[in-house]
Amino acid sequence: MKTGGNWRARMRYEFDKSMAGGAVALIGWLALISLVVISLAGAFLAITGIAPEGGEPVSFIEGTWASLMRTFDAGTMGGDQGWGFRLVALVVTLAGIFVFSALIGVISSGLENKLDELRKGRSRVLEADHTIILNWSSSIFDVISELVIANQSRRRPRIVIMANKDKVEMEDEIATKVADLKNTKIICRSGDPTDLYDLDIVNPQNSRSIIVLSPEDEDPDSQVIKSVLALVNDPKRRPEPYMIAAEIRDAHNAEVARIVGGREMQMVLADDLISRIVVHTSRQSGLSAVYSELLDFDGCEIYTLEQPALNGKPFAAGVMAYENCTLIGLCDRAGKIHLNPAPNRLIEPGERVVIIAEDDDSIKSWNNEIDLAKEVILPPVKRPAGPERTLILGWNRRGPIIASELCRYVTPGSHLTIAADTPQFRADMAGLQLPNGHMAIEYHEIETSSRTALDRLNIPSYDHVLVLGYSDDMSMQSADTRTLITLLHIRRIAERAGCHVNVVSEMTDVRNRELAEVARADDFVVSNKLVSLMLAQASENEFMAEIFAELLDEDGSEIYMRPMSDYVAIDRPVNFFTIALAALRRGEIAIGHRRQRDDEADTRNLGGVTVNPSRSDPIQYHPEDMVIVLARG
Repeated sequence: MKTGGNWRARMRYEFDKSMAGGAVALIGWLALISLVVISLAGAFLAITGIAPEGGEPVSFIEGTWASLMRTFDAGTMGGDQGWGFRLVALVVTLAGIFVFSALIGVISSGLENKLDELRKGRSRVLEADHTIILNWSSSIFDVISELVIANQSRRRPRIVIMANKDKVEMEDEIATKVADLKNTKIICRSGDPTDLYDLDIVNPQNSRSIIVLSPEDEDPDSQVIKSVLALVNDPKRRPEPYMIAAEIRDAHNAEVARIVGGREMQMVLADDLISRIVVHTSRQSGLSAVYSELLDFDGCEIYTLEQPALNGKPFAAGVMAYENCTLIGLCDRAGKIHLNPAPNRLIEPGERVVIIAEDDDSIKSWNNEIDLAKEVILPPVKRPAGPERTLILGWNRRGPIIASELCRYVTPGSHLTIAADTPQFRADMAGLQLPNGHMAIEYHEIETSSRTALDRLNIPSYDHVLVLGYSDDMSMQSADTRTLITLLHIRRIAERAGCHVNVVSEMTDVRNRELAEVARADDFVVSNKLVSLMLAQASENEFMAEIFAELLDEDGSEIYMRPMSDYVAIDRPVNFFTIALAALRRGEIAIGHRRQRDDEADTRNLGGVTVNPSRSDPIQYHPEDMVIVLARG
């Protein structure tokens, strides 16, 4: 009895295992049932000699064939004669109806499951030399747009996206928010970017580069670090290093991210990047356009490549060696970036140059004679700086970084006022610590979109006004709307006071920038856009993160806008070669100019900023025009 029970249990277990095989196993069982029924019917007809009325008895083969035809088509038995043969045919036909009905259901269910699987985006990507984007955030559309521009010169470019989001939803959002994909194809996959099995779906082993976005979760940095850890420590990873660009929000997590990613990862400290650009732009209107021009792929870009023709020459000679490119630094053989090195520093073999150019094909030495008007070059002018008054309206997690960064640039005796109404505002103010004592701080807990509250601050008395978005406590669109209302109030206050108020505003969504222009702020820093540009550039240039870290470091060379009339006499046309020489004599590099003119050719809305202008063409400058230089302090 026990043996019989074990046998039945074993049979039941084997049957259950076969059922777990899915549609293929079910089709196999149905085929077996059909074979058994048809074979039994054929054998029964051959043994009993039952035949259609008026017909001869059939053999096993003929009986099996006749039974098979009746399982395929129930109408076949309609012409049968003789009740014995009819009874056998009826049994076979009923069995066939059951088998084929079940077969149709199994096939339909299998196809539906396969379509669901394809809809979920779980099939492995077989592309090569593709760009991978991990995680989903509002920045992804700008990243895709920039990569599309960068990919125009490539053959069959592919962008593969993986996120914890429905594949069809991702595809629909991209189709809605990215206007033109040109020759780039987007492939979406649903999965967990921190899971080794899911990462294998996007085929990182054959990728060109990988961008890890900061997801819109409670602890985004942990997700980014875990994704990078899974990539670089995958047992099946390729031996060649990956090219990873990862977005980290909190600078406190930077050290862990560096340990995890090593030399394979370029880290973009999003909050730090935006905070520094906001500060620089607030002190020099128009700088955001310079940073945007250097970061996007539509226009001039920064390249790092070897130029053997410059080996053994002083850096200053290299700066003057190009007509349509701007040499701004060197990358030594250890991979360290040196922006604006000493003019007499010799360029060594194996070093790369850091150069601004429209594309890498245009990087060619100028072999014609250089027309220099040395007589128009003016001696340096020292402009002593005095104490400054700065007002910050609004607050978010970048506020403390912005306040600390401001303190590094102002002279002693300066004053900072912060006004906002976030839930944690008082606690943030109590914990705010600045690196030196150059600025006195006061704060006001007010509603910054209220005209009455703004009037009490005496806004025209400030040298600089920064309007930050409430992006930590509101949705992107709500925060930008609040910022826009504040900007409109400031515009009206300035008009009534009959003065100009230097206002720089932080926007989150680039689409709201055009709406905000009616407020006539001096400049806008679109945070999501700049982070997206930085990530896209870092995925194409392995030195980009370090280059911008040097550009935004107060101890290194930074970008400044200074009056053109301080460098050259502007009573006659002068070419940019002469301006470049004037800058070199001060230990600076001239990278462009800002001309105050109503120019309809400024289709990119850069406010008259031109980076990397043609150096041989003479231009008539005006007193309000500025030269853009890379300088130390």
